[in-house]
Amino acid sequence: MKGFNAFFLFLFFLICINQTHSQTIKLNILSKSDKELKLIDSLGYNSLFENYKSLSNEISRFRKRLTRNGYIDTKIESVTKKNDTLYEAFIYLGNKIDKIRIRYDANFNLDLLNLVDHVKGENYFDIGITSLESVLMTLNTSIAEQGDPFSSLQLKNIEKLNPNLLVSDISITINEKRRIDKIIVKGYDNFPKSYIKHFLKLKEKQSFRLNEIKEKVEQLEDLRFANKIKDPEVLFTKDSTTLYLYIEKARSNNFDGFLGFGTNENTNRLEFDGYLDLRLINNLNFGETLNLFYKSDEIDQQTFRINTSLPFLFKSPIGLDLGLNIFRKDSTFITVTQTANINYQINALHKIGVGINAVNSSNLLDQDTSILNDYSSNYFTVNYTFNKPQFYDPLFPYNFWIDLSSGIGNRNNDLGKTNQSLYRIDTYKIFNLNNRNSIFTRINGAVLVSDNYLDNELFRFGGINSIRGFEENSLVANLYGVLNTEYRYRLSNTIYVHSVFDAAYFENDLTQNKEKLFGFGFGLGLLTNAGLFRLNYSSGKSENRQFRLADSKVHISLTATF
Repeated sequence: MKGFNAFFLFLFFLICINQTHSQTIKLNILSKSDKELKLIDSLGYNSLFENYKSLSNEISRFRKRLTRNGYIDTKIESVTKKNDTLYEAFIYLGNKIDKIRIRYDANFNLDLLNLVDHVKGENYFDIGITSLESVLMTLNTSIAEQGDPFSSLQLKNIEKLNPNLLVSDISITINEKRRIDKIIVKGYDNFPKSYIKHFLKLKEKQSFRLNEIKEKVEQLEDLRFANKIKDPEVLFTKDSTTLYLYIEKARSNNFDGFLGFGTNENTNRLEFDGYLDLRLINNLNFGETLNLFYKSDEIDQQTFRINTSLPFLFKSPIGLDLGLNIFRKDSTFITVTQTANINYQINALHKIGVGINAVNSSNLLDQDTSILNDYSSNYFTVNYTFNKPQFYDPLFPYNFWIDLSSGIGNRNNDLGKTNQSLYRIDTYKIFNLNNRNSIFTRINGAVLVSDNYLDNELFRFGGINSIRGFEENSLVANLYGVLNTEYRYRLSNTIYVHSVFDAAYFENDLTQNKEKLFGFGFGLGLLTNAGLFRLNYSSGKSENRQFRLADSKVHISLTATF
């Protein structure tokens, strides 16, 4: 029994010790009137503390907060311990100052005042006392952004002009302006230097502006082949300024392909089609792109295309695009198109260019006809490209893209010379509704303006990259427009499902045909270790053709990055 009593007393002692150490103290802040107490309560303060030091710090912090709100005469008149757990602080607020008048001399840059709200007078400006701290920060930041990161700004000779107005002099210390003397890339030593100068717009000898530099470095997110590792850093010495950029090389090569199959309307047999799309990016550390494309479809058509983009030639903002396209229609004709474009990169998103297109087409049949014969065409072209990526999202890496081009030229054949013009548009946009839901829209179209047409110069469209539910390149037109839409729902960061609703309109003046087309279906995307796997099931119909499940198309594709 004695042992039990001893144990009970020991347990009681531990509980008392624990309560003593965990005991909190409380703070009440008082003032002379109910009006001032309401103000204090509206500003709010912490009232519970573990020790007296943290309580004292809170009183000092609250006093500074009152000062910033215009109560510059605030005093802590007393801090009284009422009991073991309660302290009372009595604060004298004084009169509130609503504004401060800041006087400046003849050297003050008046353009700085355009950055802040103020009331201007002769050699002074008035601002609200509550905005004083943010105004001084804005002015100092602006001065630093003019190339003087070590500038300082302070108020001197502060005094009361009357009970409601403070007055002071502003003093600005100006140092020698800094310029970027050297730019060093860390992490990716072979990063193409032309991209620093013409893509990021960072150059040696330009004025040092830190915020502007940070904004420009963020544009690395618009590059497929490089990532920013961390924010830039700067080394200042007495007579030089060195900027360090931290960049890593990213995997950017793409391999894309699909396998499609459907039922032939005439033979009722299962037929296959597919394509190969290989894109090599920055393998020579020049920022170059090489694209190789081959497609064979179910109606015995083959397309081979190779093109390259060489940016910032000879360290200039000028780039060169070269391309070769070969299209063969069974044993009917073959068309070879060569392109050469000179482009100018306006900034990270915008690019314009001019170029020439040379087309040669050969009739593979025994005899020429009025609508199928050999011809050659030459066009002078202009184009504009806008590209806004979102590479942080591997499922949907591009948010907005538009490519506009037009050309003026002529066609020559045995029947004579014909003036022609050509216009194309290809654009898409993703509207992100929230983290899971988005809407994808794409518009693709072209028009060839000519007095007469040949079958082997008309556009061919249809299929997975055009209006879905139709055979690849089965539609022929001199004018067409396609609208693709998808409602996408993200099941996880690696899986999404989507609807398919496509609409198209085309005209073929050779056959006097004008028609509206529609495609319906659904699909899914799956991000795997091998790449992005996509499956689409779609069926098409036209105004003169009923919807039939037997005509549905299934397309499977895989886009791998390496």
